[in-house]
Amino acid sequence: MLNPFFQQGSRGEQSLVQDLINEQLRMYGVEVHYLPRKYITENSVIREVIQSSFDDAYPIEAYVQNFEGYSDNSVLLSKFGIQQTQEVTLVISKERWENYIQPLSKEKANIKLSSRPKEGDLVYFPLGDRLYEVKFVEHEKPFYQLQKNYVYELRCELFRYEDEVIDTDIEEIDDNLVGNELDGLTSDGLNTILGPTQTLTLVGVGVTAIAHAQIVNGGVRLVNITNRGGGYLENPTVQLSSAPSGGVTGVVTTRMIGGINVCNLNVNPALKSVQNVDIVNAGSGYTVAPGVKFTGGKGGTGAAATSFIGDGVVGFVTMSNSGGGYVTAPTITFTGSSTISAAATAVVSAAGTITSINLTNAGLGYTEVPTITISDPSLGSTGSFNYNELITGSVSGTKARVRVWNSVTNILEVSHVTGDFQVGENLVGSESGASFALRIIDTNPTDDGFADNYNIETEADSIIDFSEQNPFGMP
Repeated sequence: MLNPFFQQGSRGEQSLVQDLINEQLRMYGVEVHYLPRKYITENSVIREVIQSSFDDAYPIEAYVQNFEGYSDNSVLLSKFGIQQTQEVTLVISKERWENYIQPLSKEKANIKLSSRPKEGDLVYFPLGDRLYEVKFVEHEKPFYQLQKNYVYELRCELFRYEDEVIDTDIEEIDDNLVGNELDGLTSDGLNTILGPTQTLTLVGVGVTAIAHAQIVNGGVRLVNITNRGGGYLENPTVQLSSAPSGGVTGVVTTRMIGGINVCNLNVNPALKSVQNVDIVNAGSGYTVAPGVKFTGGKGGTGAAATSFIGDGVVGFVTMSNSGGGYVTAPTITFTGSSTISAAATAVVSAAGTITSINLTNAGLGYTEVPTITISDPSLGSTGSFNYNELITGSVSGTKARVRVWNSVTNILEVSHVTGDFQVGENLVGSESGASFALRIIDTNPTDDGFADNYNIETEADSIIDFSEQNPFGMP
């Protein structure tokens, strides 16, 4: 017979038990933060969660029921890969959940279940500064005392990061993923970034380049292409005939273009033709136009050109300041009295500086050294990006999350990229308002420590052939 002094199912008796449990949790528990998982993107076929985020963190008291493998030696290498053995079982009040967390979380978008704690949510455990993932929720233990349940038992494992967005605005939680080092490395050179990232090199402070010209007589003023040739896998070497005694032999270089069909030699777009012959040094002392000879190019043939000489031509251009912050080649302008004005193109390095200026036309009839004007870097930079803020490409509309921003090298590492950035566009931070022009896109993701180990793969390739092949033959 049941004890008649305790009324089974009585709201008063149930409330008494709940109050006693709540008091116990406040006395003997620890304060943790509960992070509900928000589903951003799902697979349309099997409903697999592709992308998720954790934007909210709710403090709640929890009792540590037990813990296993909390020491450092808790990572095992099993046949299924790296396995974490750090586990903790937490007990939280059902009433506290229903009265506090549930009303707040049910109003949030992209939360599938707010009526109870759910598998996949995170718990921040402050005693070890660690994030745990809820693997199982037991809501019937103890089993219906006085015909009601009073607690949730959360069985948790150490959280393994898989490209989730964690932005709770609580520094102690958010800094679990990325260290405070600007370059993403510890003092020992260890990577503090978890998850795959894309590296973007941005334009720093723009500095206008400065160059000066010299004029010569009997120099090569123009090289005119008479046949572009075709089938070149690389730039052919182009040479000018030697200048007469006492003169200076000119130096020229080629620019190539791909995908042009010349007598069906360039059916393959990788094969190239000669687009232009640029003058690096016009030389001097020529009395007749020098011959132009193309050699090399790995299989290409047919390129031919003729040269023209003259007096008062721009012999060569020297750089006194290589500038900085150039995304694309700037405009080069020659100012001075001449019969034909000179024209040139700039070569921009990966660092955004101008390495050289090549003449497409050395001009003619200069009596004085012309003034060279190089256009300013078209896009500037302002501000400084914040960790985890959302950045947007001004042209492509591509969005990503900031993982590491190094203001010294202007290198930005981002994750959760939603499209393809475009070189030259501005990247604007949603919180900081920082705006930087994009110069280089590294399409190879940074090793996150959990992805494929390329060092092991390289060594294994010498033992086993891991190359992917079509078993039905190559079309």
